[in-house]
Amino acid sequence: MSSARSSSGRKAKAGGTPATAAAARADIDFTLHAYEVDPQADNYGQAVADALGVPHERLFKTLVAEVDGRLAVAVVPVSATLDLKALAAAVGGKKARMADPADAERATGYVVGGISPLGQRRRLPTVVDASASGFATVYVSAGRRGLQIELSPGDLIRLTGAAVAPVARAG
Repeated sequence: MSSARSSSGRKAKAGGTPATAAAARADIDFTLHAYEVDPQADNYGQAVADALGVPHERLFKTLVAEVDGRLAVAVVPVSATLDLKALAAAVGGKKARMADPADAERATGYVVGGISPLGQRRRLPTVVDASASGFATVYVSAGRRGLQIELSPGDLIRLTGAAVAPVARAG
């Protein structure tokens, strides 16, 4: 079953996650979108995009990788995969691999599957895929499964202190 509902407002409080609190503190325009998707879906990110009626290229997943022994965050469309070599280069490293899920959870304060690039426990070097700049707004996790936050790519980049680079490749 999939369904979705939205709430908007500059300081929407629905959801109550560190990500929504960070967006509200920054006084940016954003919209929260709640949804229900089968957690066993073959491709959870694409199922979320479908539930929200959003093109797969416009809904972004937050991935945590280890680059030369340090954690970094990549924000890439759910329609794509992360190019680990490109991520390493974007953060000034040589070699990257996906982070251990427990390390990702500990560093971000979120549970895998609900990691948001916003409001993380510890600010990690972040890279937003260059494709985000082609949209007026993008969707990222709002800090828990069942909730996405829609905001401008500029606000996402500013709030996360992200670099912008082509770190996604066709899935």
